[in-house]
Amino acid sequence: MSPRCPSIVLMIAILSWPALAADPAIWPQWRGPTRDGVVTGPAWPPTLKDDVLKEAWRIGNLGPSYSGPVVTADRVFITETVNKADEVVTALDRSTGKEIWKTKWAGAMTVPFFAAQNGSWIRSTPAVDGETLYVAGIRDLLVALDIKTGKERWRVDFIKEAEAQLPAFGFVSSPLVGPDGVYVQAGGGVAKVDKASGKILWRALTDGGGMNGSAFSSPVFAQLAGKDQVVVQARTKMAGLEPSTGKVLWSREIPSFRGMNILTPVTVGDAVFTGTYGGTTQLFRITAEGSSLSIVDGWSMKYEGNMSTPVVVDGHAYLLGRDRRLVCIDLKTGKQAWGTDERFGEYWSLVANGDKVLALDNRGWLFLLRANPREFELLDKRKIATDTWAHLAVCGNEVFVRDLTGITAYRWGQY
Repeated sequence: MSPRCPSIVLMIAILSWPALAADPAIWPQWRGPTRDGVVTGPAWPPTLKDDVLKEAWRIGNLGPSYSGPVVTADRVFITETVNKADEVVTALDRSTGKEIWKTKWAGAMTVPFFAAQNGSWIRSTPAVDGETLYVAGIRDLLVALDIKTGKERWRVDFIKEAEAQLPAFGFVSSPLVGPDGVYVQAGGGVAKVDKASGKILWRALTDGGGMNGSAFSSPVFAQLAGKDQVVVQARTKMAGLEPSTGKVLWSREIPSFRGMNILTPVTVGDAVFTGTYGGTTQLFRITAEGSSLSIVDGWSMKYEGNMSTPVVVDGHAYLLGRDRRLVCIDLKTGKQAWGTDERFGEYWSLVANGDKVLALDNRGWLFLLRANPREFELLDKRKIATDTWAHLAVCGNEVFVRDLTGITAYRWGQY
């Protein structure tokens, strides 16, 4: 299977919502339509100049948030934490930025002191299907909202229903939506929640791990060794789960500093690629023997891909590591093709289209790169904000950037 192809399960989910196959392009979840940071469409221009990538509208004076925007055919959904007390979700008109509806609930906490610089506000990126927006509140809460009205359909309080402790860093993992359920890392483990009712259908990997709470990484659908599964990187291990039952199909301990496994696993063919804080960057292969699956070592390199989930283009991963260098890794061999001398910010969100990559640095720099396995090729860069930890959203000729105090929509002027 091509590394750019979604699994069969994910393809079913995508095809169940016709808007995904129609214009305009959308961004319905963490890391985009296929949850791998890869989009398709006309080639991007080779420049970020403001007469080519033009500001269309901006909404400022927002409360802080690290949630990336999600985008449907006509709306943009954003979150914020207001007055250190309430979590607010807003639907904006995609073409103008005008507010359509707003809803809120009480939800705030204080993260540990060593993480305070990264804020005590909502972190998880919501997910949207044809009818419902699924929002993870920082206090281990999952709320389903009607996308037309903002009316609450149901909510799950994992602290109460799973009898879990308040996670030290809050609900960080971003929801994954399938045909019949929503998969989350919450309640000290992994859970599948019924889309219609909010009922918890199953829970797995409930040992919590790390510093009191669920994983920072987000689950993905994949087909590995011929079997559809949900791949999760929990606080202490990585595993493949059967979507219908939560049965563990394979697992492997993934050690990291204080259980901070942050990267979302990247699947390529029958392999899973990840990197850890205080550990290594590595690739594992999933094999089948009869009806059983196993995980075996592929390769490992002494490089900490600790926070920024890479994009994969033509068998090469483009990864920003803990040392703030960008490296290009040949996924077949595990060899570093190149690494930059320049140090960037602590975090990048990356989106690839063909042979180009857009990268949003947490310091507010937007970079446009050529996906070139021979050398680092910077096409352009542009300062667009000061604090941008939320994931970039790219939909056709539109680019949406959620900075700490607002959201800006840009449009390619020559697209």
